[in-house]
Amino acid sequence: MKEHFYTKDSLASIGKLMELKPETAASFVAFDQKVFEKGALDAKTKELIAIGAAHVTRCPYCIEAHVNRAKKAGASDEEIAEAVFVGIAMNAGAAFAHSCFAMDCLKK
Repeated sequence: MKEHFYTKDSLASIGKLMELKPETAASFVAFDQKVFEKGALDAKTKELIAIGAAHVTRCPYCIEAHVNRAKKAGASDEEIAEAVFVGIAMNAGAAFAHSCFAMDCLKK
């Protein structure tokens, strides 16, 4: 077993997944590209949303990629920091909302 899971060279393993299911992988890539095309939201806004979401999903690769893409799209350091805090709040909010299950168990 690896000592560290999040290393840059680990990403090379995705190639095997894409090799085994090329049509599915291509569909994902096309979907991802479509989502990030300019639409009602501009590229910077979409990248800021992605930064918040990446903190909720805890994907270090996504965090790095979307911060870099947000900077390229013109996001300021302050905007990126706010997006991070939005993700933190959403994650904390989800844990807070799920506390109802623990409190329901206390009634038993």
